[in-house]
Amino acid sequence: MRKFIFTGAALSAAAFAPLASAQVYITEWMYNGNGTTGEYIEFTNLGTSAVDFTGWSFDDDSNNPRTVNLSAFGLVNPGESVILTEASAASFRSVWNLDSSVKVIGNNTTNLGRNDQINLYDGAGLLVDRLSYGDQNIPGSIRAQNVSGNPLSLDVLGTNSALGWVFSSLGDVYGSYVDLNNVDVGNPGTFALAPAPVPLPAAAWLLLSGVAGLAGFRRRA
Repeated sequence: MRKFIFTGAALSAAAFAPLASAQVYITEWMYNGNGTTGEYIEFTNLGTSAVDFTGWSFDDDSNNPRTVNLSAFGLVNPGESVILTEASAASFRSVWNLDSSVKVIGNNTTNLGRNDQINLYDGAGLLVDRLSYGDQNIPGSIRAQNVSGNPLSLDVLGTNSALGWVFSSLGDVYGSYVDLNNVDVGNPGTFALAPAPVPLPAAAWLLLSGVAGLAGFRRRA
């Protein structure tokens, strides 16, 4: 006799399991900003489940995992964007008028150059995303100085190429604006192309309602 017993724990585990592996991408960068703005990199979770950034790291073209620790980002929710900058976190939030809820890691000293790479690594030291850029070395690549770069579409993300990236501009689809220094143009902390995440609790309740009647059910073979 086979027994198929659905316990409450099993139902919960099935219902609240991630719908897909979370995907984190580089979604904006400025390699050289003015004054208190400084350079910055934006990472966005485009997956359907939260990502724990414990042990995650950044490096430039030296390609070394764990060079800059990103653990302070903590849990990054679906659709959430976080910022790494050479400015202090407080100064960056102030000059870009960001809400305190936007996660910012400041005082990054692994600075970007005019021709460089942005490398994002997970907690195991595996490469998650890479962006190679440089207007001097890659014809068609933008020079993100005092104005940030944005992907023209979601298809550009994860291709390891700044081709297909465009400058921020006032009134663009990314919601770009001028910082309080009236110098740099960007849109840090939000990614306008991010699809709206599916509410996981709602999906979970639908699943639960469909199998709740099976709890304790036994089938004889």
